[in-house]
Amino acid sequence: MFLKKIYLDQFRNYEHLEVTFQPSINIIYGDNAQGKTNLLEAIYVLSMTKSHRSSIDNALIKNGETTSYMKGTVVTSQSSKTLEVGLSKTKKLLKINQGEVKKVSNYISNMNIVIFYPEDLDLIKGGPGLRRRFMNLELSQLYPSYLDILNDYNKLLKMRNDCLKQYLKGEFVDESYFQILNQYFVDKASLIYQMRKKFVEKLNHYLPKIFEDISGRKNFSLIYRTNIDMDSSESYQEQMKKKLMKHSEAEKRIGSTLVGPHKDDLEFILDERNLKLYGSQGQQRMAILSLKLSEIDLFRDYKKETPILLLDDVFSELDYKKRSNLMKHIDNNTQTIITTTELGLLDQTLIQNANLIHIQDGSIISENEV
Repeated sequence: MFLKKIYLDQFRNYEHLEVTFQPSINIIYGDNAQGKTNLLEAIYVLSMTKSHRSSIDNALIKNGETTSYMKGTVVTSQSSKTLEVGLSKTKKLLKINQGEVKKVSNYISNMNIVIFYPEDLDLIKGGPGLRRRFMNLELSQLYPSYLDILNDYNKLLKMRNDCLKQYLKGEFVDESYFQILNQYFVDKASLIYQMRKKFVEKLNHYLPKIFEDISGRKNFSLIYRTNIDMDSSESYQEQMKKKLMKHSEAEKRIGSTLVGPHKDDLEFILDERNLKLYGSQGQQRMAILSLKLSEIDLFRDYKKETPILLLDDVFSELDYKKRSNLMKHIDNNTQTIITTTELGLLDQTLIQNANLIHIQDGSIISENEV
């Protein structure tokens, strides 16, 4: 899979921009604050319909404008597709091959993206919500049905919390309705748990070897933490029902659901120690890079397509050996789009074989020139 071309209109600092990429290595270079990261963000939005940097769609529209538009041509082993995302102050329009797509779950699996950017360290340093979001986004690309299940779960969670708030206020709640709601809630929770668990298990198939290749350290893995006791021989549904009953009075006192996948977490473990608590920044960076490279292998094995890899200013934080080790895991079968302020950080052989794009003040000033 590769992105052949992208066209932007009124996106961030770009008025109009059209870029053609090659299927292998593409390097976007230029000074800071010229639009390199914005271009990667546009590619991400074209894939996922939302930004990895901002939860507000309006922030993507160029200052002074009311709409923004992205269009790209994606080539897979089976076909070529045109994807379009249109943004306004009030709505979002999605199209595939000029046909409007109403459901996001029918759109986002058409162009698979793996991205590494500096703020990704927050996946380890930050709160569990960021790690759940990571799992949700990646699973939505792998399994289109996952996003529908997650949306159903979130609707049921809101309905359940509304009932719990009524209990808190002393208002009437139909117990039969609440019990039916609980059953649907448990069923959707179980599906999410099973899919997340399988996802982490698959990542752990690739992670240790990649982490060792890049960093020289062994014994790295992920652990999926759920607040349901899965050491029991009972099913997830049975365990969750028991836990909901156990916390029933506490939930009614605070008006909020205490049990379920919305409370789960992911831990990064090196030598049996949590990297969030005991890892250096260098180890954390290697862990995230290994995670992203593992995703490429997972996508390739499961979907029989190689995702597009976006690397935003990765090389400035790595020494020469780690840069070399990283590039060994990126072959010409993986379209890789790299941003950098300094071409000197990259291997000369890599540069010679790459499509070079020089960005300055929201415009391309040269291509394939150093």
